[in-house]
Amino acid sequence: MRLALAEAVAAGARGEVPVGAVVLDPLGEVLAAAGNDREAGADPTAHAEVLALRAAARVRGTWRLDGCTLVVTLEPCTMCAGAAVLARVARVVYGAVDEKGGAVGSLWDVVRDRRLNHRPEVLMGVMAGECSAVLKEFFATRRIR
Repeated sequence: MRLALAEAVAAGARGEVPVGAVVLDPLGEVLAAAGNDREAGADPTAHAEVLALRAAARVRGTWRLDGCTLVVTLEPCTMCAGAAVLARVARVVYGAVDEKGGAVGSLWDVVRDRRLNHRPEVLMGVMAGECSAVLKEFFATRRIR
């Protein structure tokens, strides 16, 4: 999670919403890391999770990320939760809860939907305070008074 947080901070410094993600292989080695890049890339799908999953798939040479872990600073949205399911990651680990758009237990629970053929294990709240603080600080500096 510390590496994901570093990616989030770097994204925030670039003016992106500070979310970071890391994909670990089954042995815990880092396959890929990314931060949000929607603004710079003018790409609505350039969420940290999607970028990290894409990069990890390139490293592995396959879209199947069996046994891998997706670590992200903010609870994934529906798109990112769906991408984790489709990539067949073994587990999703996240820090801050996203009550407005989270799809891994808050607003929705895409990854544990029994109708899907793959359901990753979920570990939530890892370093939640630190992850939340990065987001709160970012948005506090952008509020119009």
